Amino acid sequence: MIEISERAQQHFLRLLSQQGIEGLSIRLRVIAPGTPAADCELEFCEPQELTGGEWTVECSGFDFHIEGDSASWLEGATIDFEPNQTGGQLNIRAPKIKGELPGMEAGLVERVRYVLDAEVNPRIAAHGGRVSLLEIDADGVVLLQFGGGCHGCGMVDVTLKHGVEKTLRERVPEITEVRDATDHKGGANPYYRKKEGQSAMG
Repeated sequence: MIEISERAQQHFLRLLSQQGIEGLSIRLRVIAPGTPAADCELEFCEPQELTGGEWTVECSGFDFHIEGDSASWLEGATIDFEPNQTGGQLNIRAPKIKGELPGMEAGLVERVRYVLDAEVNPRIAAHGGRVSLLEIDADGVVLLQFGGGCHGCGMVDVTLKHGVEKTLRERVPEITEVRDATDHKGGANPYYRKKEGQSAMG
C-alpha cells in the first residue's frame, strides 16, 4: 500500500519523542481525493483519537495509521525524508490521489482543465502564477489566460512554450497549438520583469 523509508521512519520517531505523549502515533489522510486539489495531511494521533477504521503500518518504534477512506488513494505511495542544511524535507509521493486524467470519452475542455489544475498550476503556483482555460477552437487551438505572478511576466513566452504547451500536448494529443490571451503589459506584479534592451531574466 504505502512505503515509508527508513529515513522517514526515523524522522517521525524523532518528532513523536519530542511530544512526550505515551502511545502517540502518526495518522495520514487524503484531502479532496480524486480531484486536482488532492493533498496529503499528516497529524499526531493519540490512542483515543483512533476511530478503528484505520489501516496500520507498524514502523520501528511507532505506529503509522492511514485513515480508512484514504487507503485506496494511497496505492503505490511512498514517504521519504531528505536531510539538508535546514533540517530536511519530507516527501510524500502519491501518484493516484488526484485520480486519473479523464479518458478520451470526456470532452476536450474537461481534459485540458484537468491537466491545467493537476499539473500546470501546482508548478507555477510557486511563482504566484495561475493559468485558466478561456476556449478551445474547432482546430484544437487552446487559448489560455495567465494570472497572478504570470501576468506581465517577461518569461511567460518561455513558460508557455516549454512548460504549459509541452505538458498539454503530451497529455491531450488533439491539441494543435496553445496561445496566450493575456495582456501582459498591464501586469501589476510580475515574477520576472522585462527591461528595455535586456534579456527577460534581467
